[in-house]
Amino acid sequence: MTVPRLVLPLAGLLLLSGCAGGRTSAAAGPATTTTVNLPPSYRFDPEAIQVPAGTTVTWTNNDNFTHSVLIVGSNDVHTMKPGEKTTITFNTPGQFDYVCTFHTQNMKGRVIVN
Repeated sequence: MTVPRLVLPLAGLLLLSGCAGGRTSAAAGPATTTTVNLPPSYRFDPEAIQVPAGTTVTWTNNDNFTHSVLIVGSNDVHTMKPGEKTTITFNTPGQFDYVCTFHTQNMKGRVIVN
């Protein structure tokens, strides 16, 4: 029995399309975590998190450059050299956007407090 030429390429495409679903996007919603990583890529990972009121969130700078966390609307800048951590406690429900004051164009994040 011979398989038509068109069947094999289509089967390959179907297999490949099933492998692309492993990565999540920001559209999937905020992650439920209390830790944010700053990997060597000028970004916060994850960009959006969700926590209950009263939670302390920890940011860890795993990059080779100094970064910071500034909650938009506040004046409290938390600067981290490579390898350092900073924490902020969120007591009030709401949405808190934050930026790295050194790299405001690329490094933005959000904490959603329930």
